[in-house]
Amino acid sequence: MAQSKHDAIERNIFLLIVLSLLAVSVGGLVEIVPLFFQSSTTTAIDDKGNAIDVKPYNALRLAGRDVYIREGCSYCHSQMIRPFRAETERYGPFSVAGEYIYDHPFLWGSKRTGPDLARVGGRYSDGWQRQHLLDPRSVVPESNMPAFSWLDRPLNMDVAARMKALRIVGVPYTDNDIANAPAAVAGKTELDALVAYLQGLGRARTAVQ
Repeated sequence: MAQSKHDAIERNIFLLIVLSLLAVSVGGLVEIVPLFFQSSTTTAIDDKGNAIDVKPYNALRLAGRDVYIREGCSYCHSQMIRPFRAETERYGPFSVAGEYIYDHPFLWGSKRTGPDLARVGGRYSDGWQRQHLLDPRSVVPESNMPAFSWLDRPLNMDVAARMKALRIVGVPYTDNDIANAPAAVAGKTELDALVAYLQGLGRARTAVQ
């Protein structure tokens, strides 16, 4: 009897698709929904429950994050340090969910053609970062990263609109933050914005170690 039901499902393409989608949906909900109610994933705390100083991206860093996404930086650089000695000794304290509560979308990544960037903020000077983006091999001779010379151009981005959109999904931008956004990025280049974004990565977590 059970075999005949199984055969009937396999022979009916429509029924097989519906049941497969149902199974995947239920499994996904069981894994995802609880995360919305766990403080470790919705509150800025570390793995020990201590508060960490995570703030929403300011206007320039938010613009830089969009440049980072547009240029595909996450295809070669992850932003998630696993809790293994080999990783923490090289990159710093392992990543915790509380660090990413204002990230939409997450940029954890999984491929490391280049090093993880979760703790790169403050590791090098602004000048080094700029030169590395414009001509990587001038500072890291063995680098295989392409040059991003075109980033040294005026930043043309409606950051205020991005802040308004992010506020809808829970990022606590104030009316004052949004009103001041255009002035904060005025006269800046895409390179300025990207460097500002990189220089802020990982600072909240490392500050409490």
